[in-house]
Amino acid sequence: MAIKKSELYSSLWKSCDELRGGMDASQYKDYILVLLFMRYVTDKYYGKKDALIEVPEGGSFYDLVELKGKKEIGDETNKVIRKMADANDLVGVITVADFNDSDKLGKGQSMVDRLTKLIAIFEDEKLNFAGNGAENDDILGDAYEYLMKHFATQSGKSKGQFYTPAEVSRIMAKVIGIDKNTRQDQTIYDPTCGSGSLLLKAADEAPRGVTIYGQEKDNATVALAKMNMILHGNEMAEIRQEDTITTPEFKNHDGTLKTFDFAVANPPFSTKSWSNGIDPQHDEFDRFIGYGIPPAKNGDYAFLLHFIKSLKSKGKGAIILPHGVLFRGNVEAEIRKNIIRKGFIRGIIGLPANLFFGTGIPAAIIVIDKENAESRKGIFMTDASKGFIKDGNKNRLREQDVHKIVDVFNKQLEIPKYSRMVSIEEIEQNEYNLNIPRYIDNQEEEDIQDIEAHLLGGIPEADIKGLDKYWNTFPTLKDKLFSKADREGYYQLNVSKDEIKNIILDHEEFKNYANEIHSIIDAWIYRHKLALESINNEVDPKILIKELSEDILQSFEGRVLIDNYDIYQYLMTYWLETMKDDVYMILENGWIADKDLVPVELIIDKYLNSEKEIIEDLEAEKAEIVTQKKEFEEEHSGEEGVLEDLKNDKGNITKGSIKTRIKEIKDNSEFSDELAILNDYLEIIDNESLVNKQIKDETKKLNKQVDAKYENLSETEVKELVVNDKWIPFIINEIHGELDSISHRLSSRIKELAERYYETVSQIESDFEDFKNKVEEHLKRMGFVC
Repeated sequence: MAIKKSELYSSLWKSCDELRGGMDASQYKDYILVLLFMRYVTDKYYGKKDALIEVPEGGSFYDLVELKGKKEIGDETNKVIRKMADANDLVGVITVADFNDSDKLGKGQSMVDRLTKLIAIFEDEKLNFAGNGAENDDILGDAYEYLMKHFATQSGKSKGQFYTPAEVSRIMAKVIGIDKNTRQDQTIYDPTCGSGSLLLKAADEAPRGVTIYGQEKDNATVALAKMNMILHGNEMAEIRQEDTITTPEFKNHDGTLKTFDFAVANPPFSTKSWSNGIDPQHDEFDRFIGYGIPPAKNGDYAFLLHFIKSLKSKGKGAIILPHGVLFRGNVEAEIRKNIIRKGFIRGIIGLPANLFFGTGIPAAIIVIDKENAESRKGIFMTDASKGFIKDGNKNRLREQDVHKIVDVFNKQLEIPKYSRMVSIEEIEQNEYNLNIPRYIDNQEEEDIQDIEAHLLGGIPEADIKGLDKYWNTFPTLKDKLFSKADREGYYQLNVSKDEIKNIILDHEEFKNYANEIHSIIDAWIYRHKLALESINNEVDPKILIKELSEDILQSFEGRVLIDNYDIYQYLMTYWLETMKDDVYMILENGWIADKDLVPVELIIDKYLNSEKEIIEDLEAEKAEIVTQKKEFEEEHSGEEGVLEDLKNDKGNITKGSIKTRIKEIKDNSEFSDELAILNDYLEIIDNESLVNKQIKDETKKLNKQVDAKYENLSETEVKELVVNDKWIPFIINEIHGELDSISHRLSSRIKELAERYYETVSQIESDFEDFKNKVEEHLKRMGFVC
């Protein structure tokens, strides 16, 4: 049976994590990723001449496998890895982790067992990278991403900064213009590259490749980044180690800073010691001239100014910085003003809080674009702070959030409460403060209570107008539900509150709208059904899901009441949770009747439904018997109950104890009533046993029929089950759910308004007086004087 890729990654992490020993995840990652590296390069390059990576004799993953169980496994592992490092100039890269460190891996047999198990995890035949092109190597790419995210999650606040969430990285790559037209000779740079995740995501957007440069201060993290470049097919990437601000490594022959076509960065936030080792007043690279010198104890603008200086005259980049850079005063305000005046800032994207592993504070992506900067008249601002889901103790951008941010930014779409182009003049009027809430109000409108309606009744016209998006879609529904009250500016509900939802669902305009929505999804299914049924090992899953998702997004674009990004998310969630695994199983094994690909429930519903109904009827019969038994026990238990004395120490009544008691009293007429009760109870127990046996027999019979059906399923039947009975119904059901949500939102709001103004203040006062008088009358009758 094929294993799902998602299960492979999770089992890989679980197995590794159980063997971690005496170190935290920030250290443990070095061991795991070295072994992943050894397995990858061995699979891909072993025995190949003129390969980019040489796999030397005695320096392969196969040699590590030979060490399992051996007493000197720690020391010998270091030697094997060193041979690989020496052959490829990777000393200090893959030799960072010491596999003979007894403090971290245990002493004696404990180390032997731990390393043996660890190597065995990566020996799994399902982790086979041979023959996979780097750009389509989803086993490696997804496994790497899965591991890095979990390392970052468990590394703690101060040690998780080596990883930028993949969703944020993708946004940054897409908004700076890296795409299919990017040339391999174009350059991208990250001055604080960490593990290289930002650079890798940027490279993913360039099918023809892009030349990569990165610098990182931490030595171990540099090693990680170099490994990851090789793991992802970017063997020629240049990653260097040093402090970027004090000692930038990439320079021209004349000593000036090297400049790049593109840049991305997620520098450490608000570094206090950024200027250690340099005199900012006399910076040899002129990074601060014309702007100002950043505060001595906050390096945010030092990184931003270095970033800007490192871009070519038409260079484009995106950098993540804390929100404080947008509005802090003093020298930072002066620097910000000078950057704005030069026109370098193309846009700002405000992100949700708690996205990053090193900090919980909210951050923003500042998009820098030097091309035509002198003629830039505004800054495009996006407030994406509310689009996310909770993921453990962090927040995470959904697929729809990523797509919406990129679409809105690249197309410069102005959306109320989300995005707008802010003129430089307006920014000047706000003293160059770029705090996003100054320009975009994302607060929900307050639900105002109408005093007159509370006093005199009726539903305010303003609240009815607040539902105009529904009335524009269902023009006559409003008149069906409401009529004008006897006062100007107020309405009254024509129907009872309990009828509202059914009236909406039964209304002809709502039915027509629902039919239109179903027609859209039917057309989408028609366009892609053949492609889904034709999936084979030549299909690229990334291209497949892009075609499916982009088409569904476009199909629902402009539809009122339904957000096309919500529909897009339904598909992407299903892809990530289920369909992606299915497609990879088909690529690997073809359209075979595997129970992960074709769940048992599909087989039963399609071919064995009558047999299923027999079991369901028996289950219902059993439920009735269980209820009858419980009621009987309650009736005949307690102090005077016949069954009470038959209970054992656990409070249960056995069939044997009942039979024993029956035998004791069956010939004594004095106990005839008790005997009848016991016989009735025994009959209930027998009926329960009988129906349990029938359920067991029918289930066993059904399982045999299911197994037989799996063995005889044709490829055509498998395609029918997977495409028509599994994949397509999911998205149709989500559309049904969306339509139900529309009717629910409208009916709930109308009901809320009706209840809010149902009773006027005078009616409430009158009711209060009535209740008060009734209470006083009762008290008088009871002898109390009020």
